[in-house]
Amino acid sequence: MKPIPYDEKVPIAEGIVFRGREAGHALGSISIELTLSAFGKEKVVVFSGDLGPDALAVLKDSHPFTHADLVIMESTYGDHDHKSLQETLKEGGEIIRNSMQQKGKILVPSFALGRTQQILFYLARAIDRGNLPELEVYLDSPMAIEATRIYLKYPELFDADMNELYNSGVIKGDLSRIHATESSEESKAINEVEGPCMIIAGSGMCNAGRILHHLRHNLSDPKTTVMFVGYQAEGSLGRKLSDGAKTVKIWGEEIEVNAQIAKMGGLSAHAGQSDLMKWFAAIAASKPGLILTHGENDARNCLAGLIEEQYGIKALLPQMGETIEL
Repeated sequence: MKPIPYDEKVPIAEGIVFRGREAGHALGSISIELTLSAFGKEKVVVFSGDLGPDALAVLKDSHPFTHADLVIMESTYGDHDHKSLQETLKEGGEIIRNSMQQKGKILVPSFALGRTQQILFYLARAIDRGNLPELEVYLDSPMAIEATRIYLKYPELFDADMNELYNSGVIKGDLSRIHATESSEESKAINEVEGPCMIIAGSGMCNAGRILHHLRHNLSDPKTTVMFVGYQAEGSLGRKLSDGAKTVKIWGEEIEVNAQIAKMGGLSAHAGQSDLMKWFAAIAASKPGLILTHGENDARNCLAGLIEEQYGIKALLPQMGETIEL
């Protein structure tokens, strides 16, 4: 492994030159351009990778490429835009204030990389501005704790919003403003903590990790709020809860769901439809071939239709196991 600068062309094998540009999805995330030379021809293939939404705090916005012969592009939210950030943060503030008045626990199933850091940023900013009262926050995920420490080592990758908080000392590199519970004993001890408090734990879709332990202990309590801050895939425990299930099974045990279920869709680390179209617009003039991946069928079909309508480019929509010859 070795680090490579953004936007620098690097030969990585015979006939293959690599270049990466900011994707805005997670710290260090990139879209990839491969310039391929063989049989006297040169072709450029671009992989969008996971693209982040514009204007979300902490990370810089994505930096699209402008030329390709073939684009392989994600389509996670190809069929709609997220709620506006302003609306999302207002909604989140109301959820947190209501829960604090009830002296309840707020359980936040969160992906360790990216989403957790977004939540910590917006919490710190809201408390610093007086928009939220001080709140006990438990970061109950060894991976999220380590990922947050890594984020805070690289302020040169932050956007202006994050740098403002970081430079003012509101967000501290030693994580001293939150309870970082790394050991399993510390995690179990949170069961004895009275609300109001917030517990951020993985996994983001509730299929594994310490969040299961907290859901098992708190779902039956009507004072508990489960706040979803990201996409919940079909079949996941998170999807069942967000769809309104009255009971769920955790480790084989039937658990009654009396907790309040809240969703904050506007914090997704994936670009919505408008941002996906904006990213593709930068490269569309080169009339590349297009393969859409990483999206459920409705989202992928919708994005494909929109791109064909606007740019006359018909996308390939490969299925699992399908082989495509470039």
